[in-house]
Amino acid sequence: MELELKRGGRTARVTTQGGELISYRDEAGLEYIWTGDPAYWAGRNPLLFPIVGGLRDGKVLIEGKEVSMKRHGFARNSTFSVTGQGEDWAELELRESEDTLALYPYPFRLTVRQQLTGTGFATAVTVTNTGERPMPFCLGAHTGFRCPLEEGESFTDYEVLFDQKETCPTLVPDANGLDPSRTRPCLEDTDVLPLSYHYFDEMDTLVFQGLKSQSVRLRSRKSGKGVRMTFPGFPVLALWSTPGKAAPYLCIEPWHGVPAVAGEGPELKDKAFCITLAPGESRTLGYQVDTL
Repeated sequence: MELELKRGGRTARVTTQGGELISYRDEAGLEYIWTGDPAYWAGRNPLLFPIVGGLRDGKVLIEGKEVSMKRHGFARNSTFSVTGQGEDWAELELRESEDTLALYPYPFRLTVRQQLTGTGFATAVTVTNTGERPMPFCLGAHTGFRCPLEEGESFTDYEVLFDQKETCPTLVPDANGLDPSRTRPCLEDTDVLPLSYHYFDEMDTLVFQGLKSQSVRLRSRKSGKGVRMTFPGFPVLALWSTPGKAAPYLCIEPWHGVPAVAGEGPELKDKAFCITLAPGESRTLGYQVDTL
């Protein structure tokens, strides 16, 4: 089921599959969200919960019991219920079920609010522990943006601009996840990262931990068009495009959690940046996208 949002000549579409905002068009009808072409990547804007990335061998211990879970968790493949809607906003909710409890043995409420703003859209995610035990989870966004946005441009005409100068290497993923000792220089006292496919062909994903910036812009050097994503409260930022395909999109991914890390403990609660909620406690994280 899809819902349409409207505000000031701009439109968005939200789907109950994963609670995703799957389209955002400006007043001129220009689409900013990746279209999900399966020739490159069938996803568009998935929500990552209760894990971010992959687990080592696809498995993790939860309270001493080994469970299996696919990369990025189950929320993106789950059907949400619509709990509220106005002209320019929609609120959707996912609760535990027999299927989720088999993977993740906690009662929870996952609420997603998608809203058009004056210059773009905002996504807010609230996780509530509705059970009687402490509940660990990770949370992330995986928003795919069309890149290039317009005909006559190429992926390499774009750059990612950080809101502060950064000196930050990228962690280098491998088949087993991340190893903090394996990094590669990437940002060296600069606020600009010119886009190039070689990053993704060689490393799959750029993973930045410890950035000072809480927003980045994806901008065309030719037209000046693009987006700014602001992501306060997220300690990790990833950039990704399908390796080896010269894919016409870039994912900007704020994470509160990371894939498997060498040396991490065996339990889900041991994962880096994992959040644990007490019974009845809630946590809200969100991000905003503004067009340039």
